[in-house]
Amino acid sequence: MSVVMARGVLYIHSAPSALCPHIEWAVGSVIDQRLDLQWSPQPAAPGMFRSELSWVAAQGSGAKLASALRGWAHLRYEVTEEQSAGADGGRWSHTPELGIFHATTDVHGNVMISEDRIRYAYEAGAGDPAAVYHELSLALGESWDEELEPFRHAGEGAPVRWLHQVG
Repeated sequence: MSVVMARGVLYIHSAPSALCPHIEWAVGSVIDQRLDLQWSPQPAAPGMFRSELSWVAAQGSGAKLASALRGWAHLRYEVTEEQSAGADGGRWSHTPELGIFHATTDVHGNVMISEDRIRYAYEAGAGDPAAVYHELSLALGESWDEELEPFRHAGEGAPVRWLHQVG
């Protein structure tokens, strides 16, 4: 049985310098490759560092990357995995304050909200438009986007490396 490959990007938006080698080890163990990421200062958080990695690995590696990094204090990151044969795309966002968020994405990277989640928003809102809006905001991950946006802009123009899983 052949392995279906997927591609995606890992954005480390901010990490303390002491954590950088541990991040490289954790990510490298998921994509089965030794890493030497290029770290640059994160202007949005003095004293922190940022890096990006475009990856190609087995389908489902986005979730494994997000899991390998979750729970580390002071770490802000995002993982994307593009759609691949038989699988939707995904985005995982993490901040120290909010924890982890996951959303299914379409071919353009748009967050897809399931029918059940929309029904839940209506039911939880019980006729209160503000409550429905709040639930849909949670489903879209808007709080994570708001917190990460300054870190995303600080990374514009940063170099991106492509790595392919050896196998």
